[in-house]
Amino acid sequence: MSTTTTDKPADRPAAEQQSPTSSGTARPDGALSSEQGTTSVADIVVQKVAGLAAREVRGVHDLGAGATRAFGMIRDRIPGASASIGQGVSVEVGATQTAVDLEIVVEYGVSIAELARAVRRNVINAIEQMTGLSVVEVNINVNDVYIPGDDDEEPVRTTRVQ
Repeated sequence: MSTTTTDKPADRPAAEQQSPTSSGTARPDGALSSEQGTTSVADIVVQKVAGLAAREVRGVHDLGAGATRAFGMIRDRIPGASASIGQGVSVEVGATQTAVDLEIVVEYGVSIAELARAVRRNVINAIEQMTGLSVVEVNINVNDVYIPGDDDEEPVRTTRVQ
């Protein structure tokens, strides 16, 4: 009669102990959770990373819809106010995945299809590398084309009362 023996988890090498089948229960998946604990990433973090990554791509003039950009221009004129890096970026963040929506203004003459691919690739890489979240989608809405000298892009003028 033959008998089989099983090793205790402490007797196995560390690599085998982490295997989902070695202990009978699967360990948490993803870079944000382990046996030692979990890490959560706030929406604003993903929003800022996505905004910075989108702005890095040549051909993106600005982010946000017309009203958002106008408000941003006014805010920039207020002493002590800081520009919103997340302007024009909406995110949904789950435990291990995220989705991003971007509103962009492209520079005239740039291929929108190529720009969208470059922005999507840069945003996905930045978010996945910095946060460990899996990006399930990056939706891009091109809402304007920047033309140098366009009257709509003039700075907001303020008058002083004396």
